[in-house]
Amino acid sequence: MTPDWIAVDWGSSNVRAWAMGPDGAIASGSSDDGMGKLAKAEFEPALLRLIEPWLGSGVIPVIACGMVGAREGWHEAPYRSTPCTPIVSGELMPVPTTDQRIRMMIAPGLSQAKPADVMRGEETQVAGALALLPGFDGVFCLPGTHSKWVHVSAGEVISFQTFMTGEMFALLSQHSVLRHGMGGEGSDEASFAQGVSDAIERPERISARLFTLRAEGLLTTLPPAAARSRLSGMLIGLELAAAKPYWLGQRIALIGAEALSARYGLALTEQGAASETLDATACTLAGLAAARGVLQKAKP
Repeated sequence: MTPDWIAVDWGSSNVRAWAMGPDGAIASGSSDDGMGKLAKAEFEPALLRLIEPWLGSGVIPVIACGMVGAREGWHEAPYRSTPCTPIVSGELMPVPTTDQRIRMMIAPGLSQAKPADVMRGEETQVAGALALLPGFDGVFCLPGTHSKWVHVSAGEVISFQTFMTGEMFALLSQHSVLRHGMGGEGSDEASFAQGVSDAIERPERISARLFTLRAEGLLTTLPPAAARSRLSGMLIGLELAAAKPYWLGQRIALIGAEALSARYGLALTEQGAASETLDATACTLAGLAAARGVLQKAKP
């Protein structure tokens, strides 16, 4: 098997690769060789360990997005300034390689001057979403460790804003006093909705509401699933309150992991805002295909 080209999504924690044929992915692989674990000289060997079975005697283009293009990554791909299209196939950053069987290129991220903001990898998902939803005009929400709200019009990213919601949840649930009442992995939809409502109605009270979770755990044996869900709701509610200028009255599409996107969708529904959900991997592949200049709608 020899693919036409290879698509790579290289984040801080892991790397995923797909062998791409005329109709989409024909093989895939992944490893935990994320950007955060590698020195610059280790990126090419890490990539080759993943894609070696797909290489032949010719030269295969490899197009990557994500933190691989960061200053601390394999090769820095300078940010493109908004407003702009999320990806331009002619502006990929070429990367010198020792192995002559691959022609490595990295998609640049996007930057915004005021308020200062940056993204790497999400611009590729936005480009893919636009390929999957022709004529889309509105807002993409990309939930995650650092959630992003992206305003798109006429095929361009007009503005965007990042929220550290996922990281805050991890810190509070695992490293703060709240951790004592949040064991397990369960969820409670009613508690989540309550947290969203509390945050949107009285955001200035959230610091106090957070400690209430600890107090209720001590005094009323608040179930861990309810505590975790209410904390999640509070933090997502804070994000929605701050991002309201983005989503209010707009068409909204969510791009992310299924469970997390469902939570954002529920929170938006509670505020009377409808949303649709796109598969994150499908968006990544379609975006990398756009970077390659391929007109196909790449499938995972």
